[in-house]
Amino acid sequence: MAERAPIPQVGDYPIAWPVQTRWTDNDMFGHLNNAVYYALWDSAINTWLARATGADPMTDPAIPLVAESGCRYLGELSYPADLVVGIGVGRIGSSSVTLRLSLYAAGSPPQAPVAAAGSWVHVYVERTSRRPCAIPAAVRATYAAAQ
Repeated sequence: MAERAPIPQVGDYPIAWPVQTRWTDNDMFGHLNNAVYYALWDSAINTWLARATGADPMTDPAIPLVAESGCRYLGELSYPADLVVGIGVGRIGSSSVTLRLSLYAAGSPPQAPVAAAGSWVHVYVERTSRRPCAIPAAVRATYAAAQ
């Protein structure tokens, strides 16, 4: 049997992006529905990139598309709560980037375990042809700073 990866800690992520839960986020079991984690990650990643680089997914000639994603649920979160999306960069290629993600309660100390750990692969493509292209320089620099 393969050994499980260690549980990441809050301090393992250089970017801490605050997010809030919404009334509709809880499922019938009383915790955040699994799809909510992905929605929070998607919003945090794109808002962080837009603010840090000026990226505009509606007009930029090179856009990031999600090619792969995954989540390891490690603890429960629920509404109402102030949360944090942890973002780090694991690998930067010529046209793709692998992001390390987490979700945890706001105010958690750096050595606390995260409630969820995820991965997200963006592949940059030309808007019109949808063919892979180089990651724009400003975006690449932002990713590099988050390694």
